Amino acid sequence: MMFISTFMSFGQSNETPNQDTSLRFLEDIGEVVISATRTNKNQNSVPLPVVIINREEIINSNFVTLEEAINEQSGLITIPDYGGGEGIQIQGFDSEHVLILMDGVPIIGRLAGTLDLKRFNLGNVERIEIVKGASSSLYGNEALGGVVNIISKSPEEGVRGDVNYRGSTWNTHDINTNLGFSKDNFGITSFFDHNRSEGYDLTPETSSKTVSPFYNFTSNTRISYAFSPKTSLTVTGRYYGQTQDYSIDSSNGESTIDEWNVTAKLDADWKGVELCGEVYISDYSTFEFIDNAQSERVYEARYDQRLFRPELRSVFNVNSNQEFIVGIGLNHEELVRSSFWLDPSINTLYSYAQYDASFFKEKINFIVGARFDNHQEYKSQLSPKVAIQWNGSEKFNLKTSLAYGFKAPDFRQLYFDFSNSSVGYTVLGYNAVPERLSELDNQGDIIEIIIPISEYRGKLQAENSLNFNFGLNYNPSKKLLLDANFFYNRVKDLIDTRVIARKTNGQNVFSYHNIDEISTFGCEFNLKWIPSDNLRISSGYQLLYAYDRAAIDEFNSDNVFGRLAPNQPVFRLERSDYFGLLNRSRHMANIKIFASIPRVNCDVNLRGTFRSKYGLFDSNNNNYLDDFDVFVDGYSIWDIALSKEVLGKFRVALGMDNVFNFTDADNISNIPGRSIYSKISFSFNS
Repeated sequence: MMFISTFMSFGQSNETPNQDTSLRFLEDIGEVVISATRTNKNQNSVPLPVVIINREEIINSNFVTLEEAINEQSGLITIPDYGGGEGIQIQGFDSEHVLILMDGVPIIGRLAGTLDLKRFNLGNVERIEIVKGASSSLYGNEALGGVVNIISKSPEEGVRGDVNYRGSTWNTHDINTNLGFSKDNFGITSFFDHNRSEGYDLTPETSSKTVSPFYNFTSNTRISYAFSPKTSLTVTGRYYGQTQDYSIDSSNGESTIDEWNVTAKLDADWKGVELCGEVYISDYSTFEFIDNAQSERVYEARYDQRLFRPELRSVFNVNSNQEFIVGIGLNHEELVRSSFWLDPSINTLYSYAQYDASFFKEKINFIVGARFDNHQEYKSQLSPKVAIQWNGSEKFNLKTSLAYGFKAPDFRQLYFDFSNSSVGYTVLGYNAVPERLSELDNQGDIIEIIIPISEYRGKLQAENSLNFNFGLNYNPSKKLLLDANFFYNRVKDLIDTRVIARKTNGQNVFSYHNIDEISTFGCEFNLKWIPSDNLRISSGYQLLYAYDRAAIDEFNSDNVFGRLAPNQPVFRLERSDYFGLLNRSRHMANIKIFASIPRVNCDVNLRGTFRSKYGLFDSNNNNYLDDFDVFVDGYSIWDIALSKEVLGKFRVALGMDNVFNFTDADNISNIPGRSIYSKISFSFNS
């Protein structure tokens, strides 16, 4: 199990004002985790790499959105896409290979493969669970690189609530409230958030902002009712809406997002067997347009995706040391989108099973499981997993896991039909090629077909990976915790673009195909040290190598050349000159120092992250990232926060993110520079 690379609250918070902080830390080490096994399981007994960001860290670090919390965890980073969204990178896998869940159900809305983590406000989040490595044995598609599960707060006894306001640089304001009530068999929680910002501009010499002004609204309500001690019903509804304005030269535009989802879950215990029936419906839609100076519409695009997912699962407790989980379900997805060959609809039937057991007086924990996905557009997938943990003592354990993961071709890769009106190139989804390329050829728009249409008569295969983790935990005392994890991922049938035809206008026709393998491997080390009840220090480090196997073969065959500058002579590159995949840093690290001053009931923390150099494109035009390309320089970000409780019910905070005002306008769009903020919270209960 991976070290929990987060610090817990150690001062008094507005939610737990009288809690002993030293005891709280010890409790968090053994926190219950559900995402890794889909059952309630003590974190110390999960033989998988898991990270938990709990409520205390969210409050004390003053995080607003999910991407802020992710960026401070060991081995995790968010990467901006072309549209400004930010997706997570885990063990060298980018966002399209990481499944995002909210309360165990999948979130949709990946316009270009990236699911924007800024969509998720943390005001009502109890904790975030992150499972690193392939998790398709339980979660299927998109869990090739890992799973992030955002778990919202449950109702608590009595009436409880809080109101929070945060104002910061760039005229950014966030106000939210939590309201909760629970009595006897009934409970309800409601969360409302409004966030507004003027955006920011890293390139004032241009006519458009880096991030344009926007405002968004989030609401989340959960209602639960227990019909009996063994039967309960939970209904959850969530809505997210955003509007963003654009201004480019004399043109103006707007983009809107509307997202909603509803989950109904019935839990029952029948003769010792836990049963769960769940129905989930989600809809994600966007609309954007641009008008010129004459108010004429020059661009318009729509995107509307819907998911319907019923699932039945049950847990059989054979005895106190053995349990068996089985599940069956259906994913029905529909998409209506501009620039699509048709409006696709895809069904996936799936089933899964997992056996979890402890042996030899709980010295050995063993998990074996598999999932079968029957998808109508690619070859059916069987995703097995096996994981073992050996508890050598109370202070030391070893764990290892081997798992298969996959990512199905998305709608864009199958059905895209887009022609750029200004440049003239065309991009076709795999399934659209036979009909649309033939039409373009018959219309006289094609001068040469490079890839025969016959190669697109089959099916685009799912990307698939083999993931291996080996880790150890060493806890020599209550004040020190060390861990390490070594990982290896080998991915086959990657989906990439290629030129399939040349047009008469001199431009190309692109489509998608399966290519060779990539591999990512490395290690992660974490340390947590508590010199005293009022001081806690943690640090983490990841070493990552991410390679294209075909590129290694080319370098080993002495077939790759480079140059120091455009007018310099060409020379042959060595294997050692190959750096790896784009947008992957070899080194990442973090450090966090949390201190409390009991005399004045005040908490202060300092948090720093480091990312080493990485490449964004091939600058010497040999199709590979090598040591002679242009790299983005490494950088560090430092944040500081101070908070204090007032009158028992108020909490005030001041903070500064990116203290040293780091920016890189040419390469990094999601780091805006120094931000100063203040926050006030009021909580009540009865």
